[in-house]
Amino acid sequence: MAAVLFLLPFYLLVRNGLATRAEITAPNWTFFPSKIHWENFGQLFDDETVPFARSLVNSTVVATLQTLGQLLLCSLAGYGLARIPYRHAKKVLYGVIATLMIPTSVTFVPTFVVVSTLGWISDLRGLIVPGLFSAFTTFLFRQYFLDFPRELEEAGRMDGLSRWGVFWRIVAPNSKGFFAALAVINFIGSWNAFLWPLIIAQDPSTWTVQVALSGLLTSQNPKINLLFLAAAVSILPIVLVFVALQRYLVKGVAESGLRG
Repeated sequence: MAAVLFLLPFYLLVRNGLATRAEITAPNWTFFPSKIHWENFGQLFDDETVPFARSLVNSTVVATLQTLGQLLLCSLAGYGLARIPYRHAKKVLYGVIATLMIPTSVTFVPTFVVVSTLGWISDLRGLIVPGLFSAFTTFLFRQYFLDFPRELEEAGRMDGLSRWGVFWRIVAPNSKGFFAALAVINFIGSWNAFLWPLIIAQDPSTWTVQVALSGLLTSQNPKINLLFLAAAVSILPIVLVFVALQRYLVKGVAESGLRG
């Protein structure tokens, strides 16, 4: 029963996406429309007002680069906070944690000013660069590396490796499961982002898929059936990523040090 309730929204997306607007709003509900309107796919991708195909490409580029950037930068920062002792380590950690208490919407204005000054409005750089670092991802990496076996690192140091070499040749290769888990979480979060792309991607050529979805729902001509179809298409990439890496998700959370 729970599985049926979980799959119900996906059924509605597919059913309404392959129907006409009249069939969606008809008083008599049918399990599937009498005729499957495959031509809706053509209408969706041929719509000049909403470049949906381009938005899929943009979202893929943005989500992929942000995920890779966070894995690189946040893993290095987390490892430094967990393993490298220096005078102000705790102050830096408290500063990172403090930023988690600030709502994202509060930082939109100063971030927008910086991005605008750099000339990155309606530019993929304006969408990608502000999301290359995450305090939460850094904190998760730090918690994970605190429990990483020190014996392996010490063995690497005895073999002549520097801290940099220990991280790249010992720590990172033995943490693939945790990296994959955070990759899934960050990719989904970046793919589903709406407010920041809505502000920055003012030109349709830089729209992400979430902004394109909002463009299909206008007060003048709501394209309800295309909106359902576009929503179904837009979730396929994150479903595939989740299915491919789902086994790492539970493992990564269990190893993050947050289990209670």
